[in-house]
Amino acid sequence: MGRIKYQEVAGLEVKRGRPAKGNKPLKDELLKLYVKESKSIRAIAYELGCTKDMVARTLREHGIERRPPVPRSSLLAYSLKSLEAGIVSSGLRGYARELGVNPSTLLHHIKVRKRQK
Repeated sequence: MGRIKYQEVAGLEVKRGRPAKGNKPLKDELLKLYVKESKSIRAIAYELGCTKDMVARTLREHGIERRPPVPRSSLLAYSLKSLEAGIVSSGLRGYARELGVNPSTLLHHIKVRKRQK
């Protein structure tokens, strides 16, 4: 049997769960930011000062269809050293063709991975 809280005995409204952080986003704001500007749920939550769960829940309540998640790069399966070694052995174009990606995509991926180190 659960404990009876003082507020319940006094007839006051009892709020359950964790208090919400920030205000619930309006439908117009969500349409502008999510649909027209194509911002991510996380970016919208940061901009509006609420949680990403609240943004996702509000999208669902307003019937705004969520975008599919972006697939992760197949190049993440390879280490940075093996990518660089492949370029040295086969050349940029040849190695990119072997991996099934565009040469500029391969260069960009290596550049970003080096920056992350």
